[in-house]
Amino acid sequence: MIKQELLVFLKELSNNNNREWFDENRSRYQAVRKSFMDFIAVLINQLAQIDSQVGYLEPKNVVFRINRDIRFSNNKSPYKTNMGAFICPGGKNSGSAGYYFHIEPGNCFAAGGMYMPPSSNLKLIRKAIFEDTDAFKRIIEKKSFKQVFSEIQGEKLKTAPQSYPRDHPDIDLIRFKSYTVFSALNDQNISKPDIMKRLMEIYQEMKPLNDFLNRAVDV
Repeated sequence: MIKQELLVFLKELSNNNNREWFDENRSRYQAVRKSFMDFIAVLINQLAQIDSQVGYLEPKNVVFRINRDIRFSNNKSPYKTNMGAFICPGGKNSGSAGYYFHIEPGNCFAAGGMYMPPSSNLKLIRKAIFEDTDAFKRIIEKKSFKQVFSEIQGEKLKTAPQSYPRDHPDIDLIRFKSYTVFSALNDQNISKPDIMKRLMEIYQEMKPLNDFLNRAVDV
């Protein structure tokens, strides 16, 4: 279960996003980060029961750092105001499709799929969808899938990718640059004992999409 102290800390950090405040509250950060890492360890364990490819992972393989990379950003705030973990084969930087968990006051959610894959992988995904559109549509048009996620989300090309017919009846599915899904979570529910059960319901519904994407890129 996620402790409310984590949300309180992140909210205060968003109002005091500077190194001085963070250093003064470092012991608080270390405590809430440990509780988050412990939760993610249990989540990995649970996910391994439906996706054996993530069973060997440790929290350090999937949890993102709180420090922001500000080298090329106009926003020079040094810290993220969220905590997140991306659980997928090979760990968070592998490029695989997987399961994301995001905690941020007023913006908690579970998500997954494949975000902005490199061009080589995106071509393979588009090819897989084009060659077996029916299989892909069976996943994303399933009633329970639509109840949880509504639809695939992500930026699209303005027109058909090169070498694909513009008049293909499902060309919209091939125009995506990312193949991701999203399910909002209420801040209050994050700290309830059944949050793990809810996450597993979401990720179970997501798994066929991840499987399709990872097969396409041969993960």
